[in-house]
Parts: sequence; structure tokens; C-alpha cells
Amino acid sequence: MGSDFIKYRKGQYIVPIKLINKKQYYYDLMNIENSFTGRLDVLFANTFIAEANKLLINSIELFEMGYFDCSFYSLRQALELATTMIYLVEIDKNEKEEKLNSWKNQGRFPMYKQMHEYLKINGNVYIDIKEKLEDYFSELNKLKIKLNKYVHKQGEETFYIFRNRINPNKEKIDLFRAEYEQYLVKCIGAVAIFRLVIDPLPALLNDEDIYNRTPDFMTEGYKDDFIEKYIGKDVFEMYKQTRLYSDAYDHIINQEERPQSVVDLIKYQFIDNKRIDEILRNSKFLSQIDLLAVTLASFSKKIVNIYFYGGFNWYYTKIKSKRTSTSFDSRVFKKFEELSKKENLEYEEVYLTCFEFKDEKYYIEHNEKFTEEEVAFLNMLNELPNKLNEFTFNSQKKRKD
Repeated sequence: MGSDFIKYRKGQYIVPIKLINKKQYYYDLMNIENSFTGRLDVLFANTFIAEANKLLINSIELFEMGYFDCSFYSLRQALELATTMIYLVEIDKNEKEEKLNSWKNQGRFPMYKQMHEYLKINGNVYIDIKEKLEDYFSELNKLKIKLNKYVHKQGEETFYIFRNRINPNKEKIDLFRAEYEQYLVKCIGAVAIFRLVIDPLPALLNDEDIYNRTPDFMTEGYKDDFIEKYIGKDVFEMYKQTRLYSDAYDHIINQEERPQSVVDLIKYQFIDNKRIDEILRNSKFLSQIDLLAVTLASFSKKIVNIYFYGGFNWYYTKIKSKRTSTSFDSRVFKKFEELSKKENLEYEEVYLTCFEFKDEKYYIEHNEKFTEEEVAFLNMLNELPNKLNEFTFNSQKKRKD
């Protein structure tokens, strides 16, 4: 009876509401989660991005559980945290370290209104974006006012005992769900916009012409459907008019475009065996590890994957593996490292060969055993660590001849 009483008291006036599109929201939030900045002076912002993303997820979960005021509070927290992030990014560099330490140590720190007032006067990037997106920020302010009503319990609809005193009908639930999702969509979009105050990469990488002219960044571009749903195409186009975006765009667009085969290699670690020559002709765009992987893939059609960093990263080719399993265990590579024999090691239905280059171990997965000539090639390559470009060029020329 005691547990039933507790269950009754806990659930009193609580009406869980299922979000039909919950899974899609979680997928869409990956756009924010993967938008980390590489700016060395503000790497701390990545923590704020991740936390804001988590607050949005918390909001979804709390709303479904029926704790709607807590859910709205998490939405407001996400907005305020994004503002704190921009404040710390935009503040004068002479004050940045002091303010950041004060924030970390829970010392004296400006409230939301004070940060907002500072940014309106001193936030160079923020001011430009706010001017270009004036209507958007006006709507965002209205949203925050509405969220505050729920957080501060103003109005009967913000009270559990009024809203849920009598089991609400389906129509009422549907209306409340729609209201919440409207707020959620706007908050997700706001966090995405605030992220663009740091740097414009998530927006730039959405442009294919820019994407094909850039190296592999830790940042991923916002997807088209994400922009349309959460930011709005019109708002996104207005953001492109900001100095931050246009300056970066002009700088990148004047750089040489990489062929698709090179883009696939540096962005996705995919080596198109049929376009090896094209990739090598553009070796100026490749890192040394890219070049090494292509060189290895070019000398034998037996090669499927090339693993490095203990198997946690790898390049893959167009050759289909004979392995029936698609997973692997990095402990396998560690075990093979202890063996005296390093080539043609049996690995399920295929073979592994351990190859060392500049004190780093690489594992080559191949469908058939390497011949003595192929093993000799690997040994030769290992002896020329400082002449990889020259060796690759000669190999390319030999294939043509």
C-alpha cells in the first residue's frame, strides 16, 4: 500500500505527452552536436555547445514525462547558456581569461540582461548578425518572454493543478504538444544561430563549392533539411550577408577546388581504386598519412582497409572484403603486434599485415595473401619515410608506363 500511495502522489496532476517526432529531433540535434569549433582561442565554447545540446534533449524527455515547467526551463537554459557562450567569445581578449575563470569558479559573473547589454554595444560579430537578423531576434525575444511565463508560473495554464486537474482531452493534449514543439524548434534554431557567431563553418560547409575546397574539419556543415526546419531559408540567407560569413566565403572560394576523389579521401577516408592516378596528381592536398594510405592501396588490388591508431581510424577502398563480420576489435591488432611474424596473419576470412612507417603501426586488411614481391614492396616503402612523395610519384609513373 505504501508504494501505491507514493506512486499516486508522484503521478498526481502529471500527464505524460508522447512526442511523435522525438527520434527525428534527436537525429536533427546531431547538427548542433557535430558543429564543434576549431578556433584555438575559444575551444571552451565546445563545452557550451555540448551542454546546450544536452539541455534540449533534457527538455524533450521532461516534456514526455509530464514535467512541462521543467521542460520549458531547460529550453530557456539552453538559450541563456548560448548567450553566455557568445559573451565569453566576444568579450575583449584582455578580459576573456579573467571572466572565464570567474565563470568556472562560480565567482562574480554578469546576469543574462547584463551580458545582453554588453553584446549589444561591444559584440562586434553579434551586433552585425543581430542587425542582419533583426526580425529573427525580435521573435526570439518573444519566445523567451513566453518561456519565462512558464518558468515563473504566471497564469493558470502554468500550474499543474489547473492544467491537469481533470484529465485533459485529446484535443487539449494535441494543442499543448504543438505549442511545445513550436518552442522546441525555435530554441534548437536559436542555439544553431548562436553557434554561428563563433565562426561560420557549419553554414559554409553546407555549400558544396566551399565544402570541396576545404580540408577535413572537426566541424560538420548544417544539413539542408535542418536549416529549413529550424532556422529558415530566409534567415539563413540573411546570415550569409554578415561580414563574418562573407569574408570567410571569399577567402575559401578563391582556393583551388579538389576533385571528388580527393574530397572523398580527405573527408571520408575513402580511396577510389579506379581514380588513384587522379588522387596522386593532387597530392598537394593530402596529408602524409593520406598519401601513405593511397600508396598502399595502389600497389595491390587485394587491399580492403588500412587501419591506424590501433584500429580506431581507417581508410577503406572499393574492394569488397571477404569478411562476413563488419565489426572489429582493436584488441586483435594489439595481439598481432606481439607476434614476430607481421605479414599474412589470418584474420577470420581475410588476412592482416602489420606495416610500420615512421614508428607508427598500420594494419592492412587484404583478401588474399601477399606475395613475396608485395611484402618486399612494403619493406622498401618503410625504408623511405622521408621520400614518400618521390617514391609515390615514381610508382605512379611506372603504372602509366
